Amino acid sequence: MNRQKSFETQQATLYLVPTPIGNLSEMTKRALETLENVDIIACEDTRNTSKLLMAYNIKKPLISHHEHNQKESIPRILHELKEGKSVAVVSDAGYPLVSDPGQKLVCDVIEQGNPVVSLSGCNAAMNALVASGLSTQHYLFYGFLDSKSSKRKKQLNELKSFPYTIIFYEAPHRISSCLEDILEVLGNRNMCLARELTKLHEEFIRGTVEEVLSICDSLKGEMVLVIEGNTLKEEVDMNDAIDKVNEYVQEGYKTKQAIQLVAKELNIKKNELYDLYHKQES
Repeated sequence: MNRQKSFETQQATLYLVPTPIGNLSEMTKRALETLENVDIIACEDTRNTSKLLMAYNIKKPLISHHEHNQKESIPRILHELKEGKSVAVVSDAGYPLVSDPGQKLVCDVIEQGNPVVSLSGCNAAMNALVASGLSTQHYLFYGFLDSKSSKRKKQLNELKSFPYTIIFYEAPHRISSCLEDILEVLGNRNMCLARELTKLHEEFIRGTVEEVLSICDSLKGEMVLVIEGNTLKEEVDMNDAIDKVNEYVQEGYKTKQAIQLVAKELNIKKNELYDLYHKQES
C-alpha cells in the first residue's frame, strides 16, 4: 500500500496541472504558482505551452511529452525526479490524463516512489482520478452510494461488470461499512482513497480494498474512492461475434471495418476474428 501525504513530503513531486480550455483567465493562482516553482514542465505541445507561459511571464525548461514519444519522455522525467527536480505535467487544454496521455507516467512515478499531486478547479472526482494510478481512459462517476448497506450492495451489483474505473464520494463515518460492501460485492480490487483534497492534510492512499479497509477507521475528512473496473474477461461466443460483423456489413460497413469494430467492442483479437470470419465464408 502507498500512502502519500501531499503537503508533508520533501521529495521531488510530479504535479498534474490543468490548463484553461479556452479562456486564459480561468488559470488558477495555485496552478500558476506551481508552474512558477517547478524545475521542469512536461507538455503535450511545447508551442502551445510556450504561449500559455508567455501570457503569465513564466520561463521554465520544457519537455515534450505526448502519446507518440512516451518511451523517450517517461525515462527522462523519472530521471529528473530522481535527481530531485519537481516536474509539472500539462496538456494543451483541460486535465492531463483525461483523454490525454500521462497515465503510464503517473503509474511509473508512483512505482518509483515519488509523490503525484493533482491540482484542480473545484472538481474532487477529477482530482482524485488523475492522481489515482488507475485507468483514466474510461471512467464512471457515480457519486454517493446509498447509506443503507442492503441498497448499497444492490447498487454495487449493478456496477460489478463495468470495465471502467468507478468514482464514488463517501463520508468518513460510513467509509468502513462502504468499503466492506465494496470488498464483498466487487472483490479485492485495486483502489485509491483520496481525502482532504487540496487541503493541508491531503492524502492519497493507493492499494487494494483490503489494505485501505485495514486503516480507514483512523481517517477523517471528505473522501473520494477511485475503484478499478472489472478486469475479468468473459468468454465471448465467436458465433455471436460473427453475427455482429454481418450486422455491421448489412448496415453498409466494409468487412474490414466491421471486424475492427466488433473486435474492439468485444475485446477480442482482430486477427482471430478476421480468420474465423473468412473461414466461414469459404
